[in-house]
Amino acid sequence: MASNLYRFRYDEYGNTREIVVYASGASARSCSYVNKGTAFSSEERKRLTLDATLPPGVRDLDGQVENTHLKVIEKVDDIEKFIFIRSLYDRNATLAHALIRSDIETYIKIIYTPTVGHAVQRYSSMFRQANGLHFYPGNIEHAEDILRRFAHRDIRIAVVTDNHGILGLGDQGAGGIAVCLGKLMIYTQGAGIAPWHCLPISLDVGTDNKKLLDDDQYLGWRHKRLVGEEYLSFIGRFVRAFRNVFPNALCQWEDFSPQNAFSICEAFRDEVISFNDDIQGTGAVALAAILSAMKVKKENLGDQRYLIYGGGASGVGIAEQLKRALVKTGLSEADACNLIFIVDSTGLIISDQEIDLYKKGFAKDVNEFLWLRDFDPVDIPGIIREAAITVLIGTTGQDYFFNDKAIGEIKKNTDRPLILPLFQHVSAPAVFCQNIGKWSEDGILVATGNPCATMDALEQSYGISQCNNAFIFPGIGLGVLVSGAREILPEFFDVAAGAVSKMMTEQQLEEGRLMPSVTAIRKVAKKVALAVALCAVEKGVSRACVYTDFAHNNDSARLAKIIDKIRWKPEYLPLIPM
Repeated sequence: MASNLYRFRYDEYGNTREIVVYASGASARSCSYVNKGTAFSSEERKRLTLDATLPPGVRDLDGQVENTHLKVIEKVDDIEKFIFIRSLYDRNATLAHALIRSDIETYIKIIYTPTVGHAVQRYSSMFRQANGLHFYPGNIEHAEDILRRFAHRDIRIAVVTDNHGILGLGDQGAGGIAVCLGKLMIYTQGAGIAPWHCLPISLDVGTDNKKLLDDDQYLGWRHKRLVGEEYLSFIGRFVRAFRNVFPNALCQWEDFSPQNAFSICEAFRDEVISFNDDIQGTGAVALAAILSAMKVKKENLGDQRYLIYGGGASGVGIAEQLKRALVKTGLSEADACNLIFIVDSTGLIISDQEIDLYKKGFAKDVNEFLWLRDFDPVDIPGIIREAAITVLIGTTGQDYFFNDKAIGEIKKNTDRPLILPLFQHVSAPAVFCQNIGKWSEDGILVATGNPCATMDALEQSYGISQCNNAFIFPGIGLGVLVSGAREILPEFFDVAAGAVSKMMTEQQLEEGRLMPSVTAIRKVAKKVALAVALCAVEKGVSRACVYTDFAHNNDSARLAKIIDKIRWKPEYLPLIPM
């Protein structure tokens, strides 16, 4: 719907108070932010000239949610449910979010992982409605003008991808924007960022996925990926345009290749308020689970030895987060790194091989670790034995890393090993899930990554937690917006991890649970946001924020109240006809 057909009015906290509607009749119903469907009151129907365009009965939002839920149940599989909810969002954003909120535990698996992985792969063939922005070499020169078309929505969060490293699926071309859509729905559910303040963006620099390039239905820019200076120039043009149009908005980088993820995060940190969820969000959520495990074990971070399988953005992001946490306990950076071992596709990372720059700090020197001489770098049980590993973390793969031999070795090193299989479980074999249940029964502490049906059953049966980035990034975004942080500091993720872990009760810890339930996502986001906002003030990066009257005030009770006030809830707003 064109921006001249509606306008938002805000209260003193920046929350939307009402929507001024300049349209009438069918045009008034065409905007998903304005549309109430059968919930338009009799008075609204008259004032917006909707009388007779709807059946005479009025069904309130609760009734609509109940009715819509029955429609979802009728769908044959999760991808059909995904399509239905996305179509509903395009018609009526408030109802879509009210539906999701009514059973977040069920619907988060449909709008986000694991179902969104299938949606990414089928993006072109199941395309129905355009969402967000697609920048490619044919329009990047006009990026600033294009972004200004969305200025009326007061964009506060953008999730931006170049579609290269999607959910363990790799290069998925234009389909990667589906992940951005899912993440932004989580921002709305957790942080309460109203959907009109969210903007998904695809930086379509081409694809090297031959299957896509050969597909007649593919809707992306049909060229090989830009690389080198061409790629960096493209990203730079987007960053400058985004900064000029939305200088106070948060830009979350999503699903970039590891090399680009680290370099972009560093190169543009001073130009836009930004972070990379694959690196920093994953690092923080893994640390939260580890902190909880330390409470169960009654041990310290420095007492553990960590083995991470995955040398990409998430694996190295976890290592960086762990290193920072260990340094805070009093260790030097070198000593902290010596407690963290990383295995990538070639095996254990050691210093006498060619290594990507972002991994180098964790490469092991064979002169310092003498057992590495003549050692098989892919012998996982051997590494666990020789390095006295007590914590296993996997961001990719399964059989190669989490197997009975590896678990047998780690049980020799500690009474309560911790394992974090954080990779995608959508196709996890039943035997792997059965093993996790058996290991949990044996006293091993377990927190898994994104859910699937088998993992859900394990969570209920064995007290296995879900270690999901959704516990981190919504609170980071909300904390940054509330405090008006000028930049995103590494310390934000430190305090975010601590805030999540502190939510665990003694009883939950006794049961072996390390993370909150996903049903508490809104409470978790508030705790994380408060910790992040206070950290921003303490570190001197906060500024007077246009959304609140909070500026340089570390009164946590007052700030908590403001966080409550700024958060949108999926409830129909008053419509003011003009």
